[in-house]
Amino acid sequence: MARLTGKNVLVTGASSGIGEAIAIFFAGEGARVAINYNSGKDRADSVKARADQAGKAAGVSGENIVVAGDVSREDQVKQMFETVIKQFGRLDILINNSGIQMPCPSHEINMADFDRIIGVNLRGAFMCAREAIRHFLSRPGGGVIVNNSSVHEIIPKPKYVPYSISKGGMENMTRTLGLEYADRGIRVNAVGPGAIVTPINNAWINDPKARGEVESHIPMGRPGTAEEIATVFAFLASDEASYITGQTLFACGGLTLYPEFRTAWSSGE
Repeated sequence: MARLTGKNVLVTGASSGIGEAIAIFFAGEGARVAINYNSGKDRADSVKARADQAGKAAGVSGENIVVAGDVSREDQVKQMFETVIKQFGRLDILINNSGIQMPCPSHEINMADFDRIIGVNLRGAFMCAREAIRHFLSRPGGGVIVNNSSVHEIIPKPKYVPYSISKGGMENMTRTLGLEYADRGIRVNAVGPGAIVTPINNAWINDPKARGEVESHIPMGRPGTAEEIATVFAFLASDEASYITGQTLFACGGLTLYPEFRTAWSSGE
């Protein structure tokens, strides 16, 4: 049996990148998936079609849906959860995937841009987590939240300070919610991807020189794929991770291992 059979899942920001891969992979693992998008319904519909195919290939007749909503807007978050729960009957798993970033020297950041990034990446993730937890507490069985964080919750990222702040906050949110609700059957974890081939990273993916520089800092020598990251989310969302909560699992090809120390320059040897 697929490990997510019978589970109802909401994936935010699922119309592209890692969210897209999660939606499709989870459907193939037997889940019914609500594919959230903020813009680009055609793209979200395409993801749904692929998720439907993945479910059928796994012998699961899923009833995946597409649901609109800007996670930085409280009214839209509430409406999104109301829609999903009404159509599915219940929600078992929330994947907090929505995220944005934009480069800018820290002393030149426009506060409207700063607020937008924090609003989507951190405030939005909390509002979604809050609504999920309210639902989980309203019926038996607990639930699972998996947040899409980043290696930059612990690695500084100059010129991306609001993004780094949002991911650092997500780490603490994951730990705090994990502790607060551990005794009520609710698990909260995060995945910390490294350099992944997704549209958000097109600036270096499509530039051979920039890509080479990125790859030179990855101990495994290559960026990851969205599909590889989706499998990590599936593990944390499944009963295989039933004794794990409040943790960030880094899937980064070794980026968090201080790769510049691969040679012992600091010891003089």
